[in-house]
Amino acid sequence: MKKIKVNLDRRTSHSYEICTGTNILDRIGVVIAKNNAASRYAVISDSNVAPLYGEQFLTLMRKMGLNATLLEIAAGETSKNMETTLSVVGKLIALGIDRDSVLIALGGGVIGDLTGFIASLYMRSIPYIQIPTSLLAQVDSSIGGKTGIDLPEGKNLLGTFYQPKMVFIDLHFLATLPEEEFNNGLAEIVKYGIIDDRELFAILEEKIEAVKNRDMDILEMIVRRAGKIKKGIVEIDEKDVGIRRILNFGHTIGHALEASSEYTVSHGNAVAVGMIAAARTSEKLHHLSPADRSRIEHLISAMGLLDHIPEQVKTADIISRMRSDKKKKGDAIHFVLLKKIGVPFINGSVDEGLVQDIIEELR
Repeated sequence: MKKIKVNLDRRTSHSYEICTGTNILDRIGVVIAKNNAASRYAVISDSNVAPLYGEQFLTLMRKMGLNATLLEIAAGETSKNMETTLSVVGKLIALGIDRDSVLIALGGGVIGDLTGFIASLYMRSIPYIQIPTSLLAQVDSSIGGKTGIDLPEGKNLLGTFYQPKMVFIDLHFLATLPEEEFNNGLAEIVKYGIIDDRELFAILEEKIEAVKNRDMDILEMIVRRAGKIKKGIVEIDEKDVGIRRILNFGHTIGHALEASSEYTVSHGNAVAVGMIAAARTSEKLHHLSPADRSRIEHLISAMGLLDHIPEQVKTADIISRMRSDKKKKGDAIHFVLLKKIGVPFINGSVDEGLVQDIIEELR
């Protein structure tokens, strides 16, 4: 296993390691047993991941002498809500999970966000560990301590900043990942190239086929590279008040599109469209060159990601969702825009008429 250390404000108790490798599930159990003196472990997973890896992981935990139980919820974004949260909490109470226990998130971003949210509040907080099984969770949501659940009004409107104790990234999980879920992660990797790493962007342009074919050597390289970018930004701005907001590139319209479609548009596809919208906005405001905007659109399309807004999603609904976005300040909707690939900046606000025009362009 290779390790990346996340150091947060010199607070050792809040710092942790991201351990990466391929086929490391057995070693994960060993490391947990060595580093986490807990009386019980509750492994929270979903109906997609649990049948594939749940019992296997429990067996490994028990071989290490650890008292572990598996809790399974329905897969999908629609489970990331208060009803599911209270249901899981009720089961934890029934199992006797206490402050000497640890929660383990075994799944994608929904499981990680939900488990972290519960851990941050249950008995005034207990530790949790992230074992992300989707590419999106491995490169983004498992790192940085953002937790949350969705409300009818929008995504992640109820949440906390609460760091995991450890993050384990096993590339082997990607072998069984459905294409749509794999593409969700690709969108975030493209985002890292756009906002921080021109070299990574060029590698993605050059190695599109190898990435799409899930070449494990290429994937491990880009996953580790993305993880280092994310951890570097989180170390500077843990609570998302400054530079960390550049990670929201493509998410302003992306989250609104995702919610307006009632989650029929996946997160990755929604962010892909949002990134194209942000690139076009940057170009129209004379910040970004037409050449860089074209490269961004071409890479997103070549990756097989969505490059247009579905006709059934109304512009008015997207604008309305943007107005209730948790990232806005006062009446201003803050966009992350670009000066060039690798050089983002946060714009105080973008004229709503321009946003509407670009949404219509993308239909």
